[in-house]
Amino acid sequence: MNLKTAIFSLLVLLALGAGSGLGFAQAQQVLMVVPAQNFRDQELLAPRQILTQAGVKVTVASTRMGELTGMEGAKVRSERLITEVMAQDYAAVVFVGGQGASQYFNDPQAQALARQALQHGRVVAAIGTAPVILARANLLKGKRATCSSPGKKELIAAGAHFTEKMVVVDGKLVTAAGPQAAKPFGLAILKILK
Repeated sequence: MNLKTAIFSLLVLLALGAGSGLGFAQAQQVLMVVPAQNFRDQELLAPRQILTQAGVKVTVASTRMGELTGMEGAKVRSERLITEVMAQDYAAVVFVGGQGASQYFNDPQAQALARQALQHGRVVAAIGTAPVILARANLLKGKRATCSSPGKKELIAAGAHFTEKMVVVDGKLVTAAGPQAAKPFGLAILKILK
């Protein structure tokens, strides 16, 4: 780590601990909800790298523990079950897309997690197809949002103001269009956490 990166990480940590209204330990924890199989590799890896490099602790949760495999072969370990996590324990809850994200579209636990996070003033983020989870949790009515093209009709039907932008921030909601938006998505989450 060079000096510039170390200073940036320190400033991010100080900002996260000071003005967020959260305790320092809570302020630097983010939950990433990943499909049990076929998550979109870049949609997980790029935001996770951006957050961890800034000193944020990222916890991966899914419907099963252990190794999960992405659509392009990336491996990640699920450390928590989504049935065991509490939204208020994290500064942000991030839903990762990919073909497997559809497992959460009608999952009452995933929808409740998203609603609880927003009710507790946490950041709620979703990328790729995962914004459909937020739409079905009734979180996007009247909100600006985006997603990958298969979910566009769902977002509009849920009352979202759909935009073709790669990343859309509306208050504490962050949505992104897909793997090409993964890095700016991670940066947008980090900016809100500051």
